Amino acid sequence: MKKRKVFNIVLLQCLAGLALVTITACAGLFSPGGIQPGQAPLQGRQAPPEASQILVVADDSFLFFTSHKIYALQKKDNVWHLVLPPIEAVIGRNGFAPPGEKREGDGRTPSGLFRLGTAFGYDEKIDTRMPYRQALPDDVWIDDVADPGYNRWVKQSETRAVSFERMRRADDLYKFGLVIEYNTDPVVFGHGSAIFFHVWAGPRSTTAGCVAAKEEDVRKILAWLDPEARPMIWLDPKPVSKEDP
Repeated sequence: MKKRKVFNIVLLQCLAGLALVTITACAGLFSPGGIQPGQAPLQGRQAPPEASQILVVADDSFLFFTSHKIYALQKKDNVWHLVLPPIEAVIGRNGFAPPGEKREGDGRTPSGLFRLGTAFGYDEKIDTRMPYRQALPDDVWIDDVADPGYNRWVKQSETRAVSFERMRRADDLYKFGLVIEYNTDPVVFGHGSAIFFHVWAGPRSTTAGCVAAKEEDVRKILAWLDPEARPMIWLDPKPVSKEDP
């Protein structure tokens, strides 16, 4: 009986210790002592010299809490600065695909560094300096791997593709968005299509392979981006250090 009591006490102490570690770690993740403006979460990531705006999308998960963050970085005087608070994001339902392993329909977000291309949305005009295209009811993005227009935005009336993504959705997920230039030049058939940054369905949602965030954050990023800065996006499952200079 005494042994069981001692065991219970030790077990409670271990659980209390684990809880303390968890609380401390979480405090480090979400407190003002985390990443601050002027710090750049680019450790181990070599940014191309021509880009002066980069979005880093990284794994911010802790224990059994799944989380991803977007870090908006601007280069000034050859130093990268965080220009917006870290943004909550969601990615593909099956996580990140390792570089070169993304395939059509696998539910994974491709890893790698990609250019940011055309912004799109439902309104005739939006607040962005990026090239913009209004999504109309007849606009589709082809994901049919057997179609010559694979991974291209076309008019439904002008294609015989049997599978495609509507660019003007009823659920408003594409109300504001941006093309991630993955597998667009050149196009490799079957290696994935229609990879966008767009509005999420909610913080617990996932995507089919895109990156998504709440509408107000998507709009902030679209307003900040400048094509002259040659903006890019870094899709990377590697966590971001909270102490990077």
